[in-house]
Amino acid sequence: MAAKRIVIASHNRSKSKEIAMLLEQGLRDLGVEVALLADYPNAPQPDETADTYVGNAIIKARACTQFTGEIALADDAGLEIDALNGQPGRFSRRFAGEATPFPVKMGILLNMLSAVPEERRTARFRCAIAIATPAGDLCTFEDTFAGRITHAPRGQAGFGYDPIFYVPELGCTLAELPSEFKNRISHRARVMRQAMPTLRALFQQQE
Repeated sequence: MAAKRIVIASHNRSKSKEIAMLLEQGLRDLGVEVALLADYPNAPQPDETADTYVGNAIIKARACTQFTGEIALADDAGLEIDALNGQPGRFSRRFAGEATPFPVKMGILLNMLSAVPEERRTARFRCAIAIATPAGDLCTFEDTFAGRITHAPRGQAGFGYDPIFYVPELGCTLAELPSEFKNRISHRARVMRQAMPTLRALFQQQE
């Protein structure tokens, strides 16, 4: 019997680590190996040309499954700030330039929000994932995680915009949470919970 394997279609190490933990927790009992795109030399990095999160996730998942011959999972996510009309949104990673460090990106956003009062600093992380199989099957899921933007970065954990994303119910930013706890409540965790029954069904079909 061929090995059961799923490949995370991302070149982002921090994101891949978070997704891998969620996949291993949900699929461990089925004997599924979780592989990273870094395990496949010369793996493609397709342009994210879609105008939706779901569309970009589909592009990456399809490219990965075609290259690896394995089931692939890709995500696309962004930070949507209401007072900035949803910016940076789908362009969160490329906001202020793809090579710009996240502390600089966060500083720019905070400057843009400097005159915005607390009650209008609402925001959300939105995440979409796509699961593609070598046979051409495709499933997509999307979810959000609501919070507010702080007035200054707080916390050393997490990655990306976590230090300025405040969760009122917890009284702290995502970057102030232990990584294992944050990874259980994040936008990726939420959408992965939606997707897990479908993923499990795909691998149970291989038994």
